[in-house]
Amino acid sequence: MAEAVGAVALIAAPARRRWLWSVLAAMLGLLTARISALEVHTPKEIFVVNGTQGKLTCTFDSPNTTGWLTTVSWSFQPDGTDSAVSFFHYSQGQVYIGDYPPFKDRVTWAGDLDKKDASINIENIQAVHNGTYICDVKNPPDIVVRPGHIRLHVVEIDNLLVFLVWVVVGTVTAVVLGLTLLISLVLVVLYRRKHSKRDYTGAQSFTHS
Repeated sequence: MAEAVGAVALIAAPARRRWLWSVLAAMLGLLTARISALEVHTPKEIFVVNGTQGKLTCTFDSPNTTGWLTTVSWSFQPDGTDSAVSFFHYSQGQVYIGDYPPFKDRVTWAGDLDKKDASINIENIQAVHNGTYICDVKNPPDIVVRPGHIRLHVVEIDNLLVFLVWVVVGTVTAVVLGLTLLISLVLVVLYRRKHSKRDYTGAQSFTHS
């Protein structure tokens, strides 16, 4: 009797293992079916006047809804350095500011995770804030392809006005040159058509004579 029970147990063990592996495979399939790439979008660079507020815009695309597991981290890489310092973290509706002095009492949350927005504001921008800002969003089970990078330039108001003047002058110059070229092309086409018609009329008169 004991031998028969042992034989049944030996037969049932492989079947139980197969069932367990099937369940694990099914669970893994359900988990991986929803995993996708999370894409972060930021402007390449922005210009902020010294002493004013700067908004670092960061949005992301994810097929999954955001929730308590969604987190946002911002890091800063100063000019001339190769390492970045984390200075802001947002998780479960709470803001956590790092101890990095340039951002103390300056950073506020300006995003909305329901709208896939992870933006922040920095008050009283100074020259020390020149550098690259990195926006990293995690929304499990999505995989982040690449964090967003923003190059921030702090400019003086006088320099900004000069820059805007040059932009306006350059734009106006380009428009004037474009219109001049267009008018010249139209005149050339009309001139050629007029002379082609004269040549055709002269050729007909010569043939009739």
